[in-house]
Amino acid sequence: MIGSILVNYVMARLIASKQQGAQWILALTVLFNIGLLVAFKYSALLAETIGHVLGLQIPVPEIALPIGISFYTFQALSYCIDVYRDREAVQKNVWKLMLYISFFPQLIAGPIVKYHDIEKQLSDRQITIKDTASGIQRFLCGLGKKLLIANAMAYIVDTLYTTQMNFFLTAWLAAICYIFQIYFDFSGYSDMAIGLGRMFGFTFLENFNYPYISASIQEFWRRWHISLSTWFKEYLYIPLGGNRKGETRTMINKLIVFMATGIWHGANWTFLVWGLFHGLFITLEYKNWIPLKNKVFSHIYTMLVVICGFVIFRADTIGQAGHLLLTMFTGFQAVPDEWMLIAKLLTPYNVLCLLAAIVLSAPVSVKRKERISAPIVFYGASMILLIFCIMNLATSSYNPFIYFRF
Repeated sequence: MIGSILVNYVMARLIASKQQGAQWILALTVLFNIGLLVAFKYSALLAETIGHVLGLQIPVPEIALPIGISFYTFQALSYCIDVYRDREAVQKNVWKLMLYISFFPQLIAGPIVKYHDIEKQLSDRQITIKDTASGIQRFLCGLGKKLLIANAMAYIVDTLYTTQMNFFLTAWLAAICYIFQIYFDFSGYSDMAIGLGRMFGFTFLENFNYPYISASIQEFWRRWHISLSTWFKEYLYIPLGGNRKGETRTMINKLIVFMATGIWHGANWTFLVWGLFHGLFITLEYKNWIPLKNKVFSHIYTMLVVICGFVIFRADTIGQAGHLLLTMFTGFQAVPDEWMLIAKLLTPYNVLCLLAAIVLSAPVSVKRKERISAPIVFYGASMILLIFCIMNLATSSYNPFIYFRF
């Protein structure tokens, strides 16, 4: 990470100082950063794939994956591209660039903070009691999402994925629990990062906005992992031409973006298929080939696509994903062992967590009269939430970390 920061610091200074040839320096910078990802993250997958296709025995490199490399590499790219677009944005203080790229609250689990969104805050920020209190509340909200909901869902999902699911109820339970696990895990870590940042005087943009209320896949991606989707929009989709070069080029650009989005998540073909799966439905919606006028139909359609997509995302192999999707829609023959497993997993606590996940996935409006006492209620709720989180950490050793592949 330190080597990446120093190289990008030097390259950005060169970009800012050159009137001619800056685009070639930027191209080398992009190649360097993408090369880091390929070498550390995708070399084993590439070796296995090339060896399988060509029938060769290619040694698979066993390279340790630097944790968080996808996040800080994209932030370094954001910095260098922003400097190319605005030479005045160059950061001459290497320590401030290190602060931007290595800022610990969002270093290993996001959100991806674009340089132009935080440039001024690196030099000019204030720490206030109000922001600190707000940051603590936001952090505890994220901690509760992760420990109390995501981990409970993860236990069900991980248990089911160690079995051969052949019954549709088992497959659907795994799929539904996983969409809540990944949402409350992702958004929980984002809340914690935003809260910690606010304690230090930084204001990060929101990363999730109730994605499961979406009525189209396009809307879903405006609400899901916003920092990643906007990163690809600003630094890949628009440079490719966006929607300015005709329908065919627009659809190709969208597919490229979603292919890159899938690959970014990990070195497995399931991620690539997941990205293209979403890109396909984005394209169909763009062509108006899916009727989205009825809100009920639109929401059901969107959730079906999202759930099936996350089945592919969670699966270890394409074959496993295909089996689970087939089971969800055709596995109607009851399997006694799986009935018993479902009954074992759906404990009162897990059912309560599942119901809480469903309720908290949708926005809850607060009436104007109730807003007067809202701060007191929120402070009290935060303290109760902290107590529950401490109890959970003290009594449970199950705390999965799903970002190790990122």
